[in-house]
Amino acid sequence: MTVLSPSAEERLQTVLSRLRPRLENQISTASSVLEEHSHGEAMDAARLPAAVIFAENTEDVSAVLKECHVARVPVVAFGAGTSVEGHVTPPEHAISLDLSCMTAIVELNAEDLDCRVQAGLTRQSLNTQIRDTGLFFPVDPGGEATLGGMCATRASGTAAVRYGTMKENVLGLTVVLATGEIIRTGGRVRKSSTGYDLTSLFIGSEGTLGIITEVQLRLHGRPDTLSAAVCQFENLHDAIQTAMEIIQCGIPINRVELMDSVQMDASIRFSKLEGFLSLTTLFFEFAGAPAAVQEQVSATEELALANNGLGFTWAESAEDRARLWKARHDAFWAAKALDPTARVISTDCIVPISRLGELIEDVSKDIAASGLKAPLLGHVGDGNFHTLIITEHTPEGYERALDLDRKIVGRALALDGSCSGEHGVGMGKLEFLATEHGEGALSVMRALKNTMDPHHILNPGKLLPNGPVYRG
Repeated sequence: MTVLSPSAEERLQTVLSRLRPRLENQISTASSVLEEHSHGEAMDAARLPAAVIFAENTEDVSAVLKECHVARVPVVAFGAGTSVEGHVTPPEHAISLDLSCMTAIVELNAEDLDCRVQAGLTRQSLNTQIRDTGLFFPVDPGGEATLGGMCATRASGTAAVRYGTMKENVLGLTVVLATGEIIRTGGRVRKSSTGYDLTSLFIGSEGTLGIITEVQLRLHGRPDTLSAAVCQFENLHDAIQTAMEIIQCGIPINRVELMDSVQMDASIRFSKLEGFLSLTTLFFEFAGAPAAVQEQVSATEELALANNGLGFTWAESAEDRARLWKARHDAFWAAKALDPTARVISTDCIVPISRLGELIEDVSKDIAASGLKAPLLGHVGDGNFHTLIITEHTPEGYERALDLDRKIVGRALALDGSCSGEHGVGMGKLEFLATEHGEGALSVMRALKNTMDPHHILNPGKLLPNGPVYRG
């Protein structure tokens, strides 16, 4: 007699029935909740999860993974849903494990400049709650992302040129492994020479090796003085040359962001940036003691004017600075507003700073040849830039955009760059991993995945392309 294995649906229902006594009020199959958890931002890829479970603590996550590991039911961690490469899109018969209720500051050590938070807390909320300490957390990807999600995607953002990425600002983690086992990595000390660096292993692992539930963060003192400025240029080359020289001269600028003329035109319309022209623009922020800020400003202004900058416009008040940076963070929506019926595909790549000018100028030629409108913007202080490819909402339009994306990434890889500086891989950039890392490195990654998640239940189909002994 042949005994059939339970189907995926049967295994899922077994898991839910075993979890309901503990998590009854935290499990949802409501259609609106499932739809909300079917996708992130930017990518169209979407699939409804079979159920959503709202975890309230590390033990809830452990309970879910223990049952899913035994029954071989896939699990996708979900925070704010702001990822742009399909990271949170679930496979079939999957559970979406939502950590957005886990928002506590577990401990705050102001004298040591660190804190421990639950993974569902956002950067904005953390900074609001610790404002009176004179400290802040600087990694700023722009959206309302959760700190756990920022760890999972190794996020960075506009302030990375000064403060680094999540990798440099996380001291330790609490992680639940695929089996439900809870481990802690790292600690509160600023350095250690013991054991494997497991914290760095999980930073950027996109929920494929374990689910992060708590994060030990480095904090930084709020600067005495903040000042922001905008300088416009008649051509892209001069703006990029200015940004490169700022970094090469060692000016400790807080942020230096680029918008090309197409993006600036969109942002002027969308964000009501009065007084600016539709020209390539650099946004600057300076921070520190008053004398240090004045020194940074003078050196930067000298470089910009030597590269044909059209003069500085200053934003001294907090309100004016916030308006400028909100316009930068709203760039995607500004591009979308150029044609509300179109789709906007956001892609990023990164190269060594000395190759940035060459890359962006060649990409500009590719955009012109494609016939598509594709604004350029980015964190040019660290060699990372974004292209917002606007295309018609059809399969043919998507293929045209994807062809342009492949050319952009191909150019970056040829210049010793990476296919992503901050978006991550998800599903959107799987095809570039073999070229960037080589099969030898990928085989090690697959071996790690197989060891830590032998049933491949954790965010399957993301980050790691299929290969020998690994099928996602």
